[in-house]
Amino acid sequence: MGKSIRAVRAIRAARAAAATVLGAALLLAGNAPAGAAVTPATAPAAADAANPAWQERPTGSDARFRGLAAVGRTTAWLAGSKGTVLLTRDGGSTWRNVSPPSAGALEFRDVTAFDARHAVVLAIGEGEASRILRTDDAGATWKESFRNPDPKAFYDCLTFFDHRHGIALGDPVDGRFRVLATRDGGRSWRTQPAAGMPAALPGEAAFAASGQCVVSSGPRDAWIATGGGAASRVLHSADRGRTWHAAQAPLPAGDAARGVFALAFRDRTHGLAVGGDYRPGQPSPHAAAVTGDRGASWTGAQRPPAGYRSGVAWLPGSRTTAVAVGPAGSDVTTDGGRTWRGFDTGSYDTVDCVPGGCWAAGEKGRAALLVPRRGR
Repeated sequence: MGKSIRAVRAIRAARAAAATVLGAALLLAGNAPAGAAVTPATAPAAADAANPAWQERPTGSDARFRGLAAVGRTTAWLAGSKGTVLLTRDGGSTWRNVSPPSAGALEFRDVTAFDARHAVVLAIGEGEASRILRTDDAGATWKESFRNPDPKAFYDCLTFFDHRHGIALGDPVDGRFRVLATRDGGRSWRTQPAAGMPAALPGEAAFAASGQCVVSSGPRDAWIATGGGAASRVLHSADRGRTWHAAQAPLPAGDAARGVFALAFRDRTHGLAVGGDYRPGQPSPHAAAVTGDRGASWTGAQRPPAGYRSGVAWLPGSRTTAVAVGPAGSDVTTDGGRTWRGFDTGSYDTVDCVPGGCWAAGEKGRAALLVPRRGR
């Protein structure tokens, strides 16, 4: 809004260039051994220096971070266990603990950040354990904007269409998924009518594994990832969460531990789904799928990731390159999700990409940035 046509074009060109740089490096990721040691925090290498790797950004925390919001190459928010929220403004060289006061008993699983000062975090759990808080001063103060009053409800994740409009997803109550909506940037929330939501399958729920069980693209489209039922499904809304339509996805199903765990859409038409069986040691064949029709139908990846993956993200400006992560490793696709190739065996739960690199976070305080690095 308010940007000149020249400025908009410049932003688009910068995003495309960033995607090209990182995409070129990812194309050659197979040259680096899986699980290769990460390098110290350094500036990104030149465009012709291939071999990307996760470069760890030590947080000094032992929390498990499943919530991640990358604002840019240097700024990111993490939200995790024990009520922990961290913020970096220098590319992860230092992290500031901006956790809400007296939040140690909360389990934060998702965070949306609008910039380095404004963010919304979601805590999961039954009844009043599910809460939403917002900060407008980089975490110096927090205001609770929602506390779940229903002991049957359990909220999992949230997404925003713009700085004002967003939705939060809860597991089924009385046979239907529950959706909250905000029109003021997360300062207040109201429950959406249940009539617009299709009936849930027996045992069906969402997974609060990476903050990507509900995602959005553009001003009105949103998608929900489900599992735990006889079939894995993706629900789509074209009206900011008021009405939904369900489609079956060819990912593992038939057990409470299986399903679609994360979604990513590069526009309102093209999307990726990843998941599987989250139990360690359990096989997860067919752990990824793609759609080219807004999620109305899904096709299994020809060569999916080797196992369960909990997070996925497109490179900004790219039509073909995306990254998926999970506790057992990371994968890249350079053909729009049809085939995936592993490039790291470290544990990460969630991923978010911005121009210049992709951030990841996970257990034991792990945080990292994926950038091209020089080969040997």
